[in-house]
Amino acid sequence: MSGVARIWQAYQLRRKRQLRLGRALRKRRELQVLVNRTDAIRPRDILLFATLRNERARLPSFLAHYRRLGVSQFLIVDNGSTDGSADYLGAQPEVSLWHTTASYRDSRFGMDWVQGLLMRYGHGHWCVTVDADELLVYPHHDTRALPALTEWLEAGGEEMFGALMLDLYPRGPLDSVRFAPGQDPLEVLTWYDAGNYTIARKPGLEALWIQGGPRARAFFADQPARAPTLTKVPLVKWHWRYLYLNSTHALLPRHLNRIYDTEGGEKPSGVLLHTKFLPQIAAKSAEEKQRRQHFGEPGAFDAYYDALIAAPDLWTPASTPYRGWQQLEAEGLMSRGGWG
Repeated sequence: MSGVARIWQAYQLRRKRQLRLGRALRKRRELQVLVNRTDAIRPRDILLFATLRNERARLPSFLAHYRRLGVSQFLIVDNGSTDGSADYLGAQPEVSLWHTTASYRDSRFGMDWVQGLLMRYGHGHWCVTVDADELLVYPHHDTRALPALTEWLEAGGEEMFGALMLDLYPRGPLDSVRFAPGQDPLEVLTWYDAGNYTIARKPGLEALWIQGGPRARAFFADQPARAPTLTKVPLVKWHWRYLYLNSTHALLPRHLNRIYDTEGGEKPSGVLLHTKFLPQIAAKSAEEKQRRQHFGEPGAFDAYYDALIAAPDLWTPASTPYRGWQQLEAEGLMSRGGWG
């Protein structure tokens, strides 16, 4: 790429970032505050940001997991839940809660709302941005909480921490397992794919693009390029000018996407255990097919929703039982990269 082309590309990305940040400020008007405990945020607190809808069954284990990791305050947008999620969250002592019934799709799939909160409250903090069905794990997470990890990252000049989204699933049809509200999803979602992943670098953004896992093989085998992107950057030392460009898959400025080592070594990385495939996935998929609030071209994914509604069995003889972070590191799905 010529020097002129690089300058033009940098200008376009900077302009896109400015426009998206302005959009997030406008979209913040769609939020109604229900409980605001942000005055309790202290300078070194690690904050968690999320948008969710009807996740009451997951919330106890979700909050417990991130409390154990050292998250001090949760800033959550409830997008019109009807299952008691808002009432439950509002009663939690570290949760600040906003409500909206505006379109999830028209808010860049919730990112505009989260972006506005990140701009206002996240500046200067290490911030975790995840979905309610994502549980972050990393080397030594069971003995070294996030404050230790972020202190180590900062000492090395790092502002971000990348993770692979790893789909967990049960053995047998997805609706055949028993799951009680509040139960730890890892007790019933005990299998994953250890292989069949592809990795590339996206030109322009310098971001990694990983695809594969059970969704790629079960639902997108004939169109692998349409399989979900599994690369995420869920942990960032936030600045108000930073922008999540596409969910948490990529950011601007571009240097925040360099979650890999360009000198031949390895940077530390984690895994987002993805608990999407609980038994209620069939009912949720039927609802989301009707709501059409997910994906840029929702009609193009009707076959995907239909397959989920059928509650297939994702297990194969090649499936691997989940036994902890040490196993994931040994398989190359995460790396300590000098951490520990």
